[in-house]
Amino acid sequence: MDRLAILGGKPVSDKKILLAKPVFSQKDADDVAKVLRSGYVRMGPYTKEFEEKFAERVGANYAYAVSNGTAALHVAYLSTLKPGDEVIAPAFTFIATVSTVFYSNAKPVFADIDPETYLIDPEDVKEKITSRTRAIAPVHLFGNAADMDALTEIAEDHKLLLINDCAQAHGTEYGGRDLGSWRHLNCYSFYPTKTMTTGEGGIVTTNDPELYRLGTLIRNHGDDGRYHHVMLGLNYRMTDIMAVIGLNQLWNLDDYLKKRRHNGERLRKGVEKIDGVLPQKITPRTNHSYSYFSVTLNLEEMKCTRDEFILALQAENIECGVHYPTPLTKQPVILNLMEPEKCPVSEDVSKRILSLPMHPYLSDSDIGYIVEGVEKVIQYYLR
Repeated sequence: MDRLAILGGKPVSDKKILLAKPVFSQKDADDVAKVLRSGYVRMGPYTKEFEEKFAERVGANYAYAVSNGTAALHVAYLSTLKPGDEVIAPAFTFIATVSTVFYSNAKPVFADIDPETYLIDPEDVKEKITSRTRAIAPVHLFGNAADMDALTEIAEDHKLLLINDCAQAHGTEYGGRDLGSWRHLNCYSFYPTKTMTTGEGGIVTTNDPELYRLGTLIRNHGDDGRYHHVMLGLNYRMTDIMAVIGLNQLWNLDDYLKKRRHNGERLRKGVEKIDGVLPQKITPRTNHSYSYFSVTLNLEEMKCTRDEFILALQAENIECGVHYPTPLTKQPVILNLMEPEKCPVSEDVSKRILSLPMHPYLSDSDIGYIVEGVEKVIQYYLR
């Protein structure tokens, strides 16, 4: 067995393989310069064009762009929730999924996740519905789609809204449909580590004209005309600088997705052969977009912690991260605000999960080094 790099051995890769890497082109720079020279940099014609083309791309009737993914969720909630309403969300996700519920004068209710897909468990959702439940907020984590057949049925049976957190699901399809085509509200982020980025930025898609109208008002101070405010709103506008980058990213999205899916499938085939590590299970009827590539470790079979495993893998020049080390039900801010529901699967997954490199710049040789590095570290630490 080769000596681990962290113990003085030779790393499997001579160069560092990055966890994530945003993709920009010379055209992005040229188009941003064109917007800057125009002097019209706020929300304007490029934002409108981006909204129209994004809606067309995902198969939605409407889209409104905002300043970031958190703003997308906040506007979606503000357009649908009343004080005291409840939103059922997974306990295993980034905090923005529920912090924006609090900021909408509503209450998050936590549902547990499936231990293999890492996505909200429809059976637990059913258990959490009350007379105050207004919406379900599935998170399509790492580019994997939640069970939309089951969740749609639950929502229809109980007359609930589906507010999809698609921050990591650009191009993800379920049952042949892009997740952005769902009826109510679908919220995206364009943060730098996402499949497509505008630096920051976000967008909300919907097929409901009233939810579209409300969303466009809320993101722009409730203004339906110059200095004519018909409701309370916020400044969550996207700029044309961001939008022109978004247009180029959208143009290249199919190429990004093709590369990510190629890399994801090769990584999956390699990792699946290694004892002690389990890649995220793909939900049936889902075309995974591989925004991230995450795995769980069987720590009972290993003589190390997850963090020790990560340090050893990083020493092999394989960058990795943890999404997410603490479930929302254990976050200090949540515990200060409420007594959250018990979600034992989320707690367990958070102790075992780690993310491996995933982006379009990965070569087949990079994929080979990642698999080799994981196998090398696993073999050393297996009992």
